[in-house]
Amino acid sequence: MSDAPIGEFELIRRIQQRATSHPNVILGIGDDAALLRPPGNDVPIVVTTDMLLDGRHFLLAEHGAEAVGYKSLAVNLSDIAAMAARPVAAFVSVAFPRHQAASIADGLMRGMAPLADRFGVALAGGDTNAWDGPLVVCVTVTGEAVPPGPILRSGARVGNAVLVTGPLGGSLLGRHLHPEPRIVEALALIERTPLHALVDLSDGLASDLGHILEQSGGLGATIDADAIPIHPDAQTLAHRSGRSPLEHALADGEDFELCLVVAPESADDLLASPPPGMRLHRVGTIDSEPGLRLRHLNAPTESVSIKGFDHLVSDE
Repeated sequence: MSDAPIGEFELIRRIQQRATSHPNVILGIGDDAALLRPPGNDVPIVVTTDMLLDGRHFLLAEHGAEAVGYKSLAVNLSDIAAMAARPVAAFVSVAFPRHQAASIADGLMRGMAPLADRFGVALAGGDTNAWDGPLVVCVTVTGEAVPPGPILRSGARVGNAVLVTGPLGGSLLGRHLHPEPRIVEALALIERTPLHALVDLSDGLASDLGHILEQSGGLGATIDADAIPIHPDAQTLAHRSGRSPLEHALADGEDFELCLVVAPESADDLLASPPPGMRLHRVGTIDSEPGLRLRHLNAPTESVSIKGFDHLVSDE
């Protein structure tokens, strides 16, 4: 394999091409989580994992170990939510800076334990090590599918509506450290209406919706610029970055809201009478023409590059 720089998703595609299959692996690489069906069990097991690095996903000296612990578990719970599943257990592996292991471990647990308790997640195992490098935390969460789920990225259909569960953009100002996993919202939605596709917004609306479009057979989508809920943090960050709040809403990532694709009549019903405590925003429509387009009220529709945060090419 060449050492020339490639994007994160191209690397994932290369790994996927070489991955071996197994009859009890229903779904492997390519969605928010993998799906396993052990012999004799009709309910799929949902498995997801994320690795977080000091200097990339957090700054330990600035944010503290408690915030790191919370985020490390929360981002995995968000992937479980993206399958409309119920979390069960977490496995935590940590590479500690050699001379701070005890204090960091205490902080990580202070961050994880209340979140685990809130969602009924058992901290069931993991691994620890120490080295002369920065803190690295890898969390794996297992869950159980909730009928009629799990919901994949690949079920979008032409004419479907695209909705999101909250405002987007500007998470770098602090929200990226304390994401709210939308477990409760996902379970309420799957109980309420058929969900055709679902993803959590970790890489940005443009990128994550792009995953749905690609895995649904190369479909496209038209997004209404004026319908995208923009977080006040995106407005603030825009003053510093020189990019528009809309650009931040489309591409910043780490909002960890849900993006759901449903039939138009389901969207009408959800918007008219959303599940308790939930505010939904209809932001666009699935099209047959591939690609992502942005429609403005008083300007021509424009093509949008389907990209978001990429760990292998971004310097942020």
